[in-house]
Amino acid sequence: MDSAVSGSPGSWLATARRRFVASADGAMKTEVVQDRMTLRPVQESELADLVRIHTDPTWPGEYQWFGFRVAKAREIERRWAEDGLIGAADGTLSVELEDGSFAGVVNWRPAGETGNLEIGIWVHPEHRGRGVGTEAQRQLVNYLFATKPVHRLQAGTEIDNVAEQRALERVGFQREGVARGYGFRDGQWRDGVFYGLLRNDPRARPAPLDASG
Repeated sequence: MDSAVSGSPGSWLATARRRFVASADGAMKTEVVQDRMTLRPVQESELADLVRIHTDPTWPGEYQWFGFRVAKAREIERRWAEDGLIGAADGTLSVELEDGSFAGVVNWRPAGETGNLEIGIWVHPEHRGRGVGTEAQRQLVNYLFATKPVHRLQAGTEIDNVAEQRALERVGFQREGVARGYGFRDGQWRDGVFYGLLRNDPRARPAPLDASG
């Protein structure tokens, strides 16, 4: 979520409001990625929102509450102090809108021992249903393929989470299958639907932020 971003946490914070993309050789350069949105390292002021995902049932959204996870919340704070939430194998980036507001986070992590990556997203309650999730995941896909020698990205969600499925499909992910009883949430085992995107698959253009997802 490997050389994704170089420099110390202090240097990342010093440039946290600069917009960036990655050049093909993995070096970072600054420029406007989208007039309406960009990805950047997580700021300290945003940690409370990330911690709240694991400690407040009203905050993460219908499909992302799995009970109180205090240890996970503490791990987020520890990781940020250690590496700014960008490590050798996984990482988290904030989604920033053009007005400077914090709209959520995207992340990546190893998909087993395959060398491939799985991506995820959380969108701030104030910014849901506007296409933020689609555009943030599109930018994350471009960033990961530009900075990591990965051939396949994958993502999964509950079968009833139609908004996220549409967002993934708009980015270019292909639906690959359904796993019955894959995850336990809110007292029930629920089916999961899985998506994959290969490096040489067609990818989507920027999505409008007033679209669903």
